Amino acid sequence: MHRSLVRPFMGARGFSSTPEKIVASVLFERLPVVIPKLDPVVYAFQEFSFRWRQQYRRKYPDEFLDMSKSRGKGDYQIDYVPAPRITEADKTNDRNDSNAAPSGKPVWHFPEKVYDSEETLRKCAESALASVLGDLSHTYFVGNAPMGHMVIQQMENVPEPFKRFFFKSQVIDTNKFNIRKCKDFVWVTKDELLEYFPEQAEFFKKMIIS
Repeated sequence: MHRSLVRPFMGARGFSSTPEKIVASVLFERLPVVIPKLDPVVYAFQEFSFRWRQQYRRKYPDEFLDMSKSRGKGDYQIDYVPAPRITEADKTNDRNDSNAAPSGKPVWHFPEKVYDSEETLRKCAESALASVLGDLSHTYFVGNAPMGHMVIQQMENVPEPFKRFFFKSQVIDTNKFNIRKCKDFVWVTKDELLEYFPEQAEFFKKMIIS
């Protein structure tokens, strides 16, 4: 299942119609390596579709099939062991790799940065993610436009209102990051993410489709 990176941030949230500044925020996503177990209905449909296609598949001459079976025989033997669908982290509800615990009562948020002198808002988002990872060589930003935005109103712990734009970035060609440039962090699924942002749950449900 998809997991997103979130980290703690001291502050409050709200909405306003007169934002004074812009913040670029990054939804950093790890795509699933092991897919969830199929629903029986979905499995039955796929089985039916496969059998239906088999009825009308292209038939090849027997001599051609014999050649394909003998080609490279024994050269590519691989002992394949499937990865478990439920890991130790799932069993213990471990959502991070850090032993550090945030002090006080922080508010969780995505990697983010105030838009300042960057050429584009996406460049600002890249800087925000780099401030956490240090290296963006294993990341991929999906498009140049933000996937959504929200307005934060002025409150006791927020001296001025601002508008937050969300960009999506994905993990590429690696299984683990050495995230040490923030106080604490968690990898969460879409449903788990809503636990950290209950007041904005409806917003994230609409913004994050899957």
